[in-house]
Amino acid sequence: MKIREIISIFDTFAPFAYQESYDNSGLIIGMPETEVRGILLSIDVTEEVVEEARKHNCNLIVCHHPLIFGGLKKLTGSNHVERTVLKAIQNDIAVLASHTSMDAAWQGVNERICRKLGLVNLEMLSPLEGKLRKLVTFVPEEHAENLRMALFSAGAGQIGDYDSCSYTAKGLGSFRGNELTNPFAGERETLHFEPEIRLETIFPMHLQHQVVNALKTSHPYEEVAYDIYSLENSFERAGIGMTGELKNPMNEEEFLRVLKTLFQAGCIRHSPLLKKPVKKVAVCGGSGSFLIKKAIASGAQFFVTGDIRYHQFFEAEGRIVIADTGHYESEQFTTEIFHELILKNFPNFAIRFSKVNTNPIKYV
Repeated sequence: MKIREIISIFDTFAPFAYQESYDNSGLIIGMPETEVRGILLSIDVTEEVVEEARKHNCNLIVCHHPLIFGGLKKLTGSNHVERTVLKAIQNDIAVLASHTSMDAAWQGVNERICRKLGLVNLEMLSPLEGKLRKLVTFVPEEHAENLRMALFSAGAGQIGDYDSCSYTAKGLGSFRGNELTNPFAGERETLHFEPEIRLETIFPMHLQHQVVNALKTSHPYEEVAYDIYSLENSFERAGIGMTGELKNPMNEEEFLRVLKTLFQAGCIRHSPLLKKPVKKVAVCGGSGSFLIKKAIASGAQFFVTGDIRYHQFFEAEGRIVIADTGHYESEQFTTEIFHELILKNFPNFAIRFSKVNTNPIKYV
C-alpha cells in the first residue's frame, strides 16, 4: 500500500475540497508513492508523536490538525513546528492531515460527536454554500441508461439520503457536421434531426472533472453537447456543525454531567442555564463560536463546542446554553474515524493510536 492510496480514501470520504481557505489538509510531509509500513493516528503532530511513530516503525502519521498552517521560510529548529518537521523528514516519516475537510464531512467530526451523545434526526448546522453544480446533456434514447449509470458511478446524482437522482425529458436535437466529422447519426454536411433525451443530474463541484470525463467517455457522440450550471442550493450533506435530538429529554444539569463524562473534560464552561428541558442540541468540534447565532436559530437548547471567549458567552442572550468542553476534548474522537476508514479499506494493515496526549491545556 502506498501513501497515495490512503490519500485517495480520505479524499473520497472527506474531500479536501471541503476544507476552509485558511486550512492545510492533505499530505504535508512525504511523497505519495512511498510504501506505507505502519500508520500512527493522532490529533496533533509533535516531536513526541514523531518519536512514537519512529519507535513503532510507522512511516505515516495521520493527524487532524495540520502540522504546518502558514508558510515556513526556514527550517532551523527555532520553534516546535520547525523541530517537528525536521524530525519527521530526518526519520522519513510522512504526515497527512484531515482537518476542516473532516469537520465538514457528513460522517465526520460532528457526526461522531452526535453519535457519542446519542442524538438522532441529524442535520448540518451550517451547510456548505456554492458547492453544487447541475449537468445537463442530450443523448439518444437508447444510450441514455448507460450514460446515466456512468454519471452516477462518477459521483453525480446524490441528494441527501437518495442517490441515482436525475431527470429526463424527450426532445429533438439538430446538428450538422462539416467535412471532417464522422457523425454518430446522419450524414456529414447535412442538417440532421435526432430524437434525444435531455438528461439532468446534480453533483458536488469537486467531482466536476470525473463527472465530465464519464460523460465524454460514455456518450456516443464525438462532440458532446452539455451545460454545467452553478447552483445556489445548500449542500445538505456537507457543512460545519450539526444538530440532533436526544431520544429522551434531559434536564440541563444532567446533560452537563453527560458532557463532562463523555469528553473527559477538566471542566465545562457554560453560559447561564435556562431551566428548560434539553431536547435539541447543536455541536461543533473545535472552535465553533462563529456558529452561535445559527445554533440559536436552529432551535437548539444547547450548543456544544470549544474555544468560547468571555464576551462570546453573552451572545447566548438567554436563548441557548453555550457549553465549552475544550477544543481538544471536542475533537478527540476524530482518530476513531481515521481508524475505521483505513481498516474498512485495508483490513489487515497495522494501525496504532498515539498514546501521546497532545492537549496543550491542563486543569488543576
